[in-house]
Amino acid sequence: MMTNIYFYILVAAFVSTLIRVLPVTVFRKPISNRFVKSFLYYVPYVTLAVMTFPAIVDATQNKLAGILALLCGMVAAWLNQSLFRVASICCIVVFIAELILV
Repeated sequence: MMTNIYFYILVAAFVSTLIRVLPVTVFRKPISNRFVKSFLYYVPYVTLAVMTFPAIVDATQNKLAGILALLCGMVAAWLNQSLFRVASICCIVVFIAELILV
């Protein structure tokens, strides 16, 4: 049992090191390809979205409340509201939706 844990830690350390070292060794010159630069520019945003959106929906007691909050937050962000205002709107929507739906 303990050997499996050490194996998992070793694999995680190897993968973590590999994804940090590989770009430094493979890309020695500045990247000039427009497509690759655009792809690398959006990777952090996509990663954050992939981790955040399911958590928004699953964090509530009722999935519909989470979906409503997500939609209201997207509309508020689209209308250039501040991050604090968007978060406040989402919290209020979840609170009201859970009072109504439960």
